[in-house]
Amino acid sequence: MAQPHKEQWKEIADVFQQTCQFPNCAGAIDGKHIRIKKPVRSGSQYYNYKKYFSFVLFAMCDANYSFRYIDVGSYGSRSDSAVFAHSDFGKMLQDKVLDLPEHTALPGTTSPAMPFVFVGDEAFALGENLMRPYSSRGLSLARRVFNYRLTRARRVVECAFGILANKWRFLHTPIHLKLETAISAVKAACVLHNFVRARDGYNFEDSLTHSLHSHRPSVVRDHRQGAAVREQFTAYFISPHGALPWQLDAI
Repeated sequence: MAQPHKEQWKEIADVFQQTCQFPNCAGAIDGKHIRIKKPVRSGSQYYNYKKYFSFVLFAMCDANYSFRYIDVGSYGSRSDSAVFAHSDFGKMLQDKVLDLPEHTALPGTTSPAMPFVFVGDEAFALGENLMRPYSSRGLSLARRVFNYRLTRARRVVECAFGILANKWRFLHTPIHLKLETAISAVKAACVLHNFVRARDGYNFEDSLTHSLHSHRPSVVRDHRQGAAVREQFTAYFISPHGALPWQLDAI
């Protein structure tokens, strides 16, 4: 899974715009628990809030349901935001060394120039290059539309996890291997997923049910600059250039 370069990020964003109608989106991120037997002398580090032992598969995927980055093996007791912050990907995003394209105006507009972003759920902290939904209480119409549009883009990583688990059935049950071997098996499954995805395409029904559990949302602090970017997307999604004909019926 080579790190995309600037032109490849643009290609990924083009597909997100075509299929999910979310412009300047470079990927969708999420984390899932992988069930394991309790590692030797691990205490409660791998014991998660669902009350079983696990490690975390954190992934970033494109709109074709292929994994572009994975981090495998973090403690099951960690939150999504902690796993993300300690991952190489999270550090590179924070340090702005992912070679993302320059800020670009959204389709149909000439300004402002907007950053390329990744989309995640409420477990992640809002940032200039990371969008999360608004909290669900007392939302305006515009913010409800934003949440709907973000969900349309973010769901691709959920579908990718579903395809992965339903193709490689060992992920439906606890993995009875040594921790290092279990981590290697999950990494191999993710790489094979990409090969099969490129060869065979994918069946939507394969993604609908799987046994990989999401992380518990954690309390994270939003970033002021990220809030400004999110407001710009919110305004765009209800503008004549950015609105979808069916979005008001869907929220």
